[in-house]
Amino acid sequence: MISTTTILIVDDETQIRRVLRAGLSSQGYEILEAETGEEAIETVLKQHPDLVLLDVNMPGMGGIETCRRLRSSFDGPIIMVTVRNAERDKVVALDSGADDYVVKPFAMGELLARIRASLRRVPTGDPLASINTPELTVDLEKRLVVVRGERVHLTPKEFEVLRVLVMHQGKPLTHQRLLQTVWGPDYREDTENLRVVINQLRKKLEKDPAIPRVILTEPWVGYRFQLPETRAGKTPSKKH
Repeated sequence: MISTTTILIVDDETQIRRVLRAGLSSQGYEILEAETGEEAIETVLKQHPDLVLLDVNMPGMGGIETCRRLRSSFDGPIIMVTVRNAERDKVVALDSGADDYVVKPFAMGELLARIRASLRRVPTGDPLASINTPELTVDLEKRLVVVRGERVHLTPKEFEVLRVLVMHQGKPLTHQRLLQTVWGPDYREDTENLRVVINQLRKKLEKDPAIPRVILTEPWVGYRFQLPETRAGKTPSKKH
């Protein structure tokens, strides 16, 4: 694979940077490295990477604060890497400006899929995103949804929720973000409304709504629209 995409790896542990560099370089990505949040900010300003892979648990300026500061000057994707799997940690990472997160130990195939999905979301000038696979077609401009060759009718709220998910394909969206975007700021806590619409969408889009493969649940956080991709071997976990 030939790529001119540059990824900045930010992690204070040399061994983890080495493993990530090897795995990502083998896929054709150009790699930059930083050991601290301060070094990451300086590298972004000077070398303008396409994507930042940012560890949460670093001494000094942690990953969350680094992410917040990067967002003042960096519009590209930021993927947070963490050993924490709690609801609050994921929500804080997303609220700080991250596009996505992966939890250690993770499969290299999963990380590569998240990177590809994040890079696809970089603005290209296209008016609206679209999906076109043998299983599912979503044309947001024409408000057209086709599932396995059959056109499907969606209610206005179902279509709006699907539109937001598709526009952020591969990115986890919190309950609050979806509710505020589709229903408005007064409905930020009305998760039951959202749950009902998600269930209806799954009944209409998924082969088996009980085992969703496209509209995925991020436990205690929200939902992710994800076309299925393959996964492969594990990366090491940092000991904290």
